[in-house]
Amino acid sequence: MTKPLDPEMFDPLCPSDLVPIRVGDKWAGMIIQCLAGGPRRFSELRVPLRGITPKVLTQSLRALERDGFIVRTVHAGPARHVEYELTSLGRSLLDLLDAARAWAEAHLDELIDAREARSPANRTS
Repeated sequence: MTKPLDPEMFDPLCPSDLVPIRVGDKWAGMIIQCLAGGPRRFSELRVPLRGITPKVLTQSLRALERDGFIVRTVHAGPARHVEYELTSLGRSLLDLLDAARAWAEAHLDELIDAREARSPANRTS
């Protein structure tokens, strides 16, 4: 049995949209991180990804499956359920995502300053 995902796995105050390197959509990198420890059910993924709607999670999972990063397995039987798991291609992204996260953490202040300096509220026309 896999250890449950930590509900605080992703800091809700972390501006993940500032990370300049993305795989797929806004949520794909976080989904991949959630699957790093092994297969997960849809409901398990929703714990640390509390800001995602079921519809968007479904769309993200389908896109990751289409691109070969995850595999979806339906387990038949009386307790039918679906699990998502990283493929070897998906696992190959883990080091890249760790490096991108470390870079973003090291440059977070600069990223925030740049974003704020270019926000519509700070522009003069």
